[in-house]
Amino acid sequence: MKGIILAGGHGTRLYPSTLGVSKQLLPVYDKPMIYYPLSILMLAGIREIQIISAPTDLASFQRLLGDGGDLGLTLTYAEQEEPRGLAEAFLISADHIGDDSVALVLGDNIFHGAGFGQALQQHAKSVDGCVLFGYPVPDPERYGIGQLDADGRLIGLEEKPDRPRSNLAITGLYFYDNNVVDIAKNLRPSDRGELEITDVNRVYLERGKAELVELGRGFVWLDAGTHDALNDASQYVQILENRQGIRIACIEEIAWRMGYIDQEACRALGRKLASSPYGQYVLDVAASS
Repeated sequence: MKGIILAGGHGTRLYPSTLGVSKQLLPVYDKPMIYYPLSILMLAGIREIQIISAPTDLASFQRLLGDGGDLGLTLTYAEQEEPRGLAEAFLISADHIGDDSVALVLGDNIFHGAGFGQALQQHAKSVDGCVLFGYPVPDPERYGIGQLDADGRLIGLEEKPDRPRSNLAITGLYFYDNNVVDIAKNLRPSDRGELEITDVNRVYLERGKAELVELGRGFVWLDAGTHDALNDASQYVQILENRQGIRIACIEEIAWRMGYIDQEACRALGRKLASSPYGQYVLDVAASS
């Protein structure tokens, strides 16, 4: 499976903070926002990842992450000149996807929960259709919503409905088989002039090939796209890390524990950051076994 992080857009809801920097490079407590979606793909066992962003921001992402070799990854970069919908990612990354299945994660989405890595790996192994991830929200009219039947099968998708039939929001993490590229090629732009991800999901639903995984108790999903949400996400990460003594989305630790790099490589990454508490944590992790 290949991975895509969609880190485009202008971040207008975060103006003026994003007038000079990509939203996905803003800090969420102790690390750049993009570390969080990157960590999700890494936990899913995905090592070939393409980052899509605006032309003006790509150099900053490359400066931050490089080619991914230090983490045992292969990172490539692609331009999205203007935001034309989430589904455009599959057209931009068609060569990157090739004949493989693909996971798309939005650059401002944060996921956390015990056992999430194992669940992701299980669903990534053999995708037949699409796998969506739903999270219960108190205000479903603000989101794309998935409706399940009594047996837990996905039977309906609604985009910001006035009268939601469910409270399960479709999060910004999607797994697809290789058919997604052709489906995206045949989409018509919506009234907003965008290629909508919901339209992609509806094609799979009509074919009987769409599954919704509920992220229930014990999981957290945050969309850090506004000032309040960004602050909430930072506070959540701060409290959890300080109380539990762990680092959420520590990509160096994940790379080592997933076997992408060895202990000495993890230690070397920690030394580069040793003047910060984050770097000291990486060094402690590398010395722990």
